[in-house]
Amino acid sequence: MKKRVIVLGRQYGSGARRIGKKLAERLGYRYYDRELLATAAEGCGLCREFFDNADERRPSLWSQFFMPGVGAHESCGGSAYSSQGPYLAQSEVIRRIGDEGGCIIVGRTADYVLRDRSDLLSIFLHAPIEYRAQALVERGECDTPAQGMTRAAKRDREREEYYNYYTGRRWGAASNYDLTFNSATLRDDYIVDSIVRIIEESE
Repeated sequence: MKKRVIVLGRQYGSGARRIGKKLAERLGYRYYDRELLATAAEGCGLCREFFDNADERRPSLWSQFFMPGVGAHESCGGSAYSSQGPYLAQSEVIRRIGDEGGCIIVGRTADYVLRDRSDLLSIFLHAPIEYRAQALVERGECDTPAQGMTRAAKRDREREEYYNYYTGRRWGAASNYDLTFNSATLRDDYIVDSIVRIIEESE
């Protein structure tokens, strides 16, 4: 089976990391989330602190005009005096990972960065906020469902602003993705099985 490049967009708390890791194990693919992308960036000569500045948050007005980026490496596409330096560097790391094939990348507008690849499979995971809030409580990020809903709503808003700002698209819009799954109503194994079956049938 030909190896694909799979990207997972997601609402906060919808289980993308959990599902992505299961899918990677099933396919024998490399898996990348925030931490592993940062590690890959270090291999590109980019300091981790600089990479963390691109953590799915739109740059503030202050940073866009007055704050220079730090730690950019020219080979990673960084710009020392641009608020987009971290994003451009992150995008170059994502392209390098994509060029190696057989990988799963969570978030970071990877669907947009890799949009011209013929082997790309773009997926979005979503779920009702009540479900996601309970998931945040169960994994210890919040004490109550109410706190979970507040946290999920805030992170969704940050991701939406980040995605829309850098891509000119609308975050979460079905037209941006090949597949979307509701992780509240579909079991992890069903989602993974469905993705694998689609890849197999596309050969």
